[in-house]
Amino acid sequence: QVQLVESGGGLVQAGDSLRLSCAASGRGFSVYTMGWFRQAPGKEREFVATISWSGGRTNYADAVKGRFTISRDNPKRTAYLQMNSLKPEDTAVYYCAAEYHGTIRGRDDEYNYWGQGTQVTVSS
Repeated sequence: QVQLVESGGGLVQAGDSLRLSCAASGRGFSVYTMGWFRQAPGKEREFVATISWSGGRTNYADAVKGRFTISRDNPKRTAYLQMNSLKPEDTAVYYCAAEYHGTIRGRDDEYNYWGQGTQVTVSS
């Protein structure tokens, strides 16, 4: 069992940066693929980024490629999402998720555990 708690969201202006954190408790953080997903009002939840258990492989949605960076610190049991050059269309609730021995395909139905989400609002 893994519990995930996101933090770091907020209200920023277009072009600003934010770093989201996802703190994990429970056993075996280092064997979980970690992912970030987001859901904007009235829209389906969508994939943002994933990182393999070792941190050696990552995958990004086209919409965020080159602007967002996913990383993890296994000893600290924390995953991060560095978001630069934010745009109003990045406004959403951001969720982190953990997939046991997972791939980095970014399919949300493969993730076992989810955080409660953190709101990111980007004003123009």
